[in-house]
Amino acid sequence: MTDKTFSLTNNSTGDSVELPVRQGAMGPDVVDIGTLYRNHGVFTFDPGFVSTGSCESQITYIDGEKGVLLYRGYPIEQLAGKSNFIEVAYLLLYGELPSKTQLSEFSGSITHHTMINETLLRFFNGFHYNAHPMAMVSGVISSMSAFYHDSMKIDDPVHREIFAHRVIAKIPTVAAAAYKHSMGQPFIYPRNDLDYCSNLLNMFFSVPCEPYEINPIAAEAIDLLFILHADHEQNCSTSTVRLAGSSGANPYAAIAAGVSALWGPAHGGANEAVLKMLNEIGSVENIPKFVARAKDKNDPFRLMGFGHRVYKNFDPRATLIRDMCHKVLKATGGDANGPLFELALALEEVALKDEYFIEKNLYPNVDFYSGIIYRALGIPVSMFTVMFAVARTVGWVAHWLEMIADPQGRIGRPRQLYTGAPLRDYVPVSERD
Repeated sequence: MTDKTFSLTNNSTGDSVELPVRQGAMGPDVVDIGTLYRNHGVFTFDPGFVSTGSCESQITYIDGEKGVLLYRGYPIEQLAGKSNFIEVAYLLLYGELPSKTQLSEFSGSITHHTMINETLLRFFNGFHYNAHPMAMVSGVISSMSAFYHDSMKIDDPVHREIFAHRVIAKIPTVAAAAYKHSMGQPFIYPRNDLDYCSNLLNMFFSVPCEPYEINPIAAEAIDLLFILHADHEQNCSTSTVRLAGSSGANPYAAIAAGVSALWGPAHGGANEAVLKMLNEIGSVENIPKFVARAKDKNDPFRLMGFGHRVYKNFDPRATLIRDMCHKVLKATGGDANGPLFELALALEEVALKDEYFIEKNLYPNVDFYSGIIYRALGIPVSMFTVMFAVARTVGWVAHWLEMIADPQGRIGRPRQLYTGAPLRDYVPVSERD
């Protein structure tokens, strides 16, 4: 809180109100409107909450104008270049980078919680063979609350930590089981001798009939993608987790709500949309025609994977993932990648040089590159959002922990601008025209 105030005047009555201004560690000031309705009988109106601070948080900071993304104060560029996903997970959960001993203990805890209850594993057999993997993941995560009654007291810090470790450890196993079910292949159990991302790849792609060799570049790429997707402030799915959790719902239900929110094509499905767009363009020869369509305001066609709602000049994650994308494509071979990847790289080159794209800040973003990487690694399009959910679970859990521990916390209850029918009396059906 600062000494600043923000004045509002009611032009109809001439009444003025002084609202306190709160100041964070970074970013714009926030006008505290908590007393506005109680004292003056009006709500604020902000569809989509695009200008509303819904909570106070110490986890992630974004400056869209400058292209800044910080996890607990650390630039994403430094974490992506020097850290790994498990260390970043510890940072997001606990607020500080771990000591060597703390990291070893945390990593060991995650590794030894990766198995899921055998009965829970058999749940997958109840899903239709072509069920969307996100439907399976959401359902199974929610069902975990039926298996872990011993650690779901949300007012107990020890229980909260056990939950956090469990769900972060088990989400790759759940994701892999959903993939195997959709493929009609036997489930592969986790291995304690593998790191987090190598273990995920092994559960995805190994089969009982022959050995599977993990590509270290594939594991490195997944680790980077998970770091970049671990958290992104109060986005739709994170806000959903906070809102669901604010009711006191069990934490698995809150995370399942986040999975469902992420499933939406406007949120977690953007990289899937990139692949669909590339298929629609078809070939390198068609790029000029589709670029011209993208520039035409009267044409509904849009280039997916370019620009960002929050980042106005550049996405700090895009440069990092671009380098990894080219590394993966080189490692997996041009012939194996096929014409789709040649098309993606050609479109990228056009976007980076075209004056229209430069002027409009329509740079290739993290979704453009992540879809290409996942496709190159053999992960089907239907699993793209699931991979996003595996990474974002860490952020969801960090925000849930922060919200539950907040002594000022209260159940979320947005208000509305009612535009329906005014008060009217019921007319019996026999008297209606």
